Amino acid sequence: QVRLAESGGGWVQTGGSLRLTCRASGSIFEIYSMDWYRQAPGKERELVARIIDGGNTNYADSVKGRFIISRDTAQSTIYLQMNSLKPEDAAVYFCHFDLRPRRWSLRSDYWGQGTQVTVSS
Repeated sequence: QVRLAESGGGWVQTGGSLRLTCRASGSIFEIYSMDWYRQAPGKERELVARIIDGGNTNYADSVKGRFIISRDTAQSTIYLQMNSLKPEDAAVYFCHFDLRPRRWSLRSDYWGQGTQVTVSS
């Protein structure tokens, strides 16, 4: 059973920084992509940043130049460094992995439980 565990959320003032961590545990045969999503109250969940198997990254326009996604492949861990935070960045942040748990498994989506990020103005 694959599980994703997030940490690093919290409260920060506008302009501050936070670093989120998401570590996957359990059987993992192959990871295709690792992402960070966020969901603010009353809004749909949106993709914030993605890193794919080859290491390429892409970002939502709203966070480009401020957020950095990175990974530690050996630890099946991803990070989201969030700088110059704005009140509109406040949301619950979720990590998501697209992976195959075992050689014979189908690709599946796995989600973390979410971590709250609060940005005060």
